[in-house]
Amino acid sequence: MSGDLTDFGEFVEANLPGLLRYGHALTGNPHDASDLVQTVLEKIGSRWAHVQRKTGDPMAYIRRSMANAHISRWRRTKRENLVAEIPESQPVSPTDPFEHEPLWQALRALPPRQRAVVVLRYYEGLSEVEIAESLGVSQGTVKSQASKALASLRTKMTVSMDSADDGGRDAG
Repeated sequence: MSGDLTDFGEFVEANLPGLLRYGHALTGNPHDASDLVQTVLEKIGSRWAHVQRKTGDPMAYIRRSMANAHISRWRRTKRENLVAEIPESQPVSPTDPFEHEPLWQALRALPPRQRAVVVLRYYEGLSEVEIAESLGVSQGTVKSQASKALASLRTKMTVSMDSADDGGRDAG
């Protein structure tokens, strides 16, 4: 058993930076990314020998688990919670350096599955077949989600660029 744990430790050490980047692209911020990676690795660590034996590619299995966990978390937090009194909240200043970048904002606005497809395709460089296997969906679903995501990103970026151009003309 200790050999399995050593293998898992080595796997995590070698792949943690890439998993954190992937998590950041999925969640939109580094803190949620760390939580997501930790949660998934905790679950997979206890079943590492099984994961290695049953899956041909543990990294694809972990990516799929991360995407599924992120979508599940997003669905849970999307529900409204009715409260008797509105709690007082302190304004939190954004610490993400990409917070105001139009492309980053447009990417964060995509639904979780579309964002996962775009991240896997264009950030991780996976093929449609690999993405389908990683997310547990058909290749057609990957194509349609990618098409919808890119159309949405194009629209948002065009609107963003047009409003930036209008702002520049008004100043002159």
